[in-house]
Amino acid sequence: MSLTNQLIAAVFTVLLGLVLGTVYLLSDSSRDTLVRQLESHAEDGATHLGLYLAPYMQQSDSATIATAVNAIFDSGFYQQIEVTGQDGSVLYSKSYNPEAAVNAPDWFISMMRITPPAMSRAIAYQWQQVGEIHVRSRAGYAYERLWAGVRDTMLLFSVLALVSALLLTLLLRFIMRPLHGVEHQAMALARREYIEQPDLPRTRELRRVVIAMNLMVKQVQHMFEEQNRNIEALRSTAYRDSLTGLNNRRALLAQIQEHLEYRQDFGPASLLLFHLRDLQQVNRDLGEDAANHLIKACASMIEDLGQSTGLSITGRLGGADLVLLARQRNFDDWQRRLQPGLMQINTLYEQLSKKDATPSILCIGIASGHDHCSPEQLMSQARLAVNEAEAGHDAVVHYHARQSQHTWSEQWQSHVANAINNEQIFLQHQILKSTKQEAIHAEVFARILNLDNEPCSAGEFISVALDLGLMERIDRAIVRQALNYLSHNPGAPALSLNLANQTLEHPPFVPWLLEQLSASSHRGRLNIEINETAILAHQESILSLRRSVQQLGVSFGVDNFGTHPNGFSYLYALRPDYLKIDGSLIRQLDHSEEDRFFVSSLISVAHSLEIKAYAEHVERPMQQQLLEEMQIDGTQGYLYGAPTPLP
Repeated sequence: MSLTNQLIAAVFTVLLGLVLGTVYLLSDSSRDTLVRQLESHAEDGATHLGLYLAPYMQQSDSATIATAVNAIFDSGFYQQIEVTGQDGSVLYSKSYNPEAAVNAPDWFISMMRITPPAMSRAIAYQWQQVGEIHVRSRAGYAYERLWAGVRDTMLLFSVLALVSALLLTLLLRFIMRPLHGVEHQAMALARREYIEQPDLPRTRELRRVVIAMNLMVKQVQHMFEEQNRNIEALRSTAYRDSLTGLNNRRALLAQIQEHLEYRQDFGPASLLLFHLRDLQQVNRDLGEDAANHLIKACASMIEDLGQSTGLSITGRLGGADLVLLARQRNFDDWQRRLQPGLMQINTLYEQLSKKDATPSILCIGIASGHDHCSPEQLMSQARLAVNEAEAGHDAVVHYHARQSQHTWSEQWQSHVANAINNEQIFLQHQILKSTKQEAIHAEVFARILNLDNEPCSAGEFISVALDLGLMERIDRAIVRQALNYLSHNPGAPALSLNLANQTLEHPPFVPWLLEQLSASSHRGRLNIEINETAILAHQESILSLRRSVQQLGVSFGVDNFGTHPNGFSYLYALRPDYLKIDGSLIRQLDHSEEDRFFVSSLISVAHSLEIKAYAEHVERPMQQQLLEEMQIDGTQGYLYGAPTPLP
C-alpha cells in the first residue's frame, strides 16, 4: 500500500473511531432521555386516564373504560395498560403483542439495553377510592427512535466520509507528489538514468528529502561518468594511438586478424599502407609540431576514406605508417578514391614546407588478397608496394598490378545469386555456454554450397552478396529457417541471429521481421543480435527495433562489443539483454594484462546495467578460467568445437 493510501486509511481509522465513540455517547444520552420521556408518558397517561375514568370505574363501565384505554394505547408509547377495581379485579387490560417485530437490528437491541418504566396511579372518586391504573411503557418505541437516530447519523457520516475521502485523497496526493518524484528518481537511478526534480516542495521535510535525492543523483551520475572516463582513458591508452586517435599497432593487428581469420566478413580484402616519405627529413624541414599536424591530416583523410567504403579498419603502425583494411576493389577504383586525399596532403605539405610536393609526400601501397589470405601476407605485400612507390614516381602502387588480380567470376556471382534467391542456404551453429557448461543459446551462421557442391566459408560468398545487395534475402531465409527449426525442436537451445548492417538499412525488413516474430509461438527462444558498429550508425532505428522485439519477448544482444572508438554510452538507452565482447579483445587475454583489465571493466559496466556479458572466440582453457574469474556470464568459441550444421 502506498504512503498516501496509508495516511488516508490512518486518518479515516481515527475519524471512524471518533465517530463511533461519539455515536455511542450520543446514543447512551439519547437512551436516558427516551427512558425519561417514557416515564413521563406513563405518568401522564396514568394521570389522564385516572381523571377521565374515575366515574366509570365506580360504575364498573367496562365499555367506556375499554374505549378510553384503546384510544390512548394506540399512540404506541405503551407496552401494557391495566385498569383494576377497588377489590383488585381487572376491569380492563390492554397489552402490546410481545412477538411484534421491533424496527431495529437485534445486535443494536442487545447492545443498548432499555428497561421500560412502569407507573401506577390510585384512582378516587367523590372521596372514595374506586381502583388503580397500571401503565408500562413500550421499550420497542425507544429502540426504534434510538435506532432511527443512529442510522441517520451513520448515513450522514458515510456521505460526508466519501466527500472527505475524495478531498483528502486529492490533498494528500498534492502534498505527497514530490515523493512520487523521488520514487521515480530512485527507479531511474537503478536503470542508470539521472533525473533531478527542479521544483522543490514547500513542505520543509519533503523539501529536504528532494534536495537530498537530487544531490545523491548528481553524485551517482558523477561516479558512473568518472568510471566511464576511466575505462575510456584505459581504452585510449591501450588501444588508441595518442597522436591520430586511430587504432594503435597492437589493436590494429588484432582487429585485422579477427576479421580476416575469424569473422571473414570482408571476403577478399584490400589492405592499404600509407607511408610519409622520409619522416626524419619532414621533421627537420617542418618541425615536430607541423610534422605531427601532417600525420594527423593523413589519419583524418584515411578515416574519411574508410567510412566511405563501408566496413573498414583503420590504424597506425607507428611513425609514418598508417593502414586501412577494406573490402577489395580494383586498382582504378582505389586510384579514383585516393586522388582527392593525395592532393589534399600534398597541398598541406607545400603550405607547411614552402616546397613543391613532387614526387608525392605520401606513398600508398595496396595489397589485395583472396578470402584465405593471411594478415601477415597482406601486410608484407603492401610493404613491398610502398617500397616500390617510394623508390619511383608513382604515389600509388598496387601489388597485384603485375599479377592476376583476384576478382569474382561471373559464374561464381551467378551461382551465389541463384543460391540466395532460391533460399538454398543451410545453417550452422555454435553453442554459447554458461560457466556451469550449460547451453545458453546457439549462434547461427549461414552457409551455401560452392560450385563443387561443398560447403564454403562466409568469406567466399558474403562479399558477393554485399556487392549484389542480397544480404536482406539471406537474413530473411535465416529467420524463416530458424523459426521453423525451433517449432520442430522444442527441446533445443535458443537460437541467436546476427542481422547484417545492409539488411537493417532496407526499410521493409524490420516490419517483416516483427510480423514473422508475432506469428510464431516460439519467438521467445529466438535472439536478435546487432553489430555494435550498426547500432552506433543507426541508433534511433535500432532503439525502436529493440523496444519492439522486447514487447514480443525476444531477447536482444550487441555483437562485437568493445572496439568502437565512440565508446558504449549507447548502452544506457538501448539496455540490451546481453552483449558479446569482441574476439579481438579475448585473443591475447591470457598474455596481456591490459586486455584483462579492459575486459574486466567491460563486464563490470554490463553487470552494473543488469546486462549479461558473454565472450566470443574463446579457444584456450586459460582464457575460459580468466573470464570466469571476471564473472563472465557465458563463453563461445572453438574451445567447445567448430560450428556444426543445424540438425
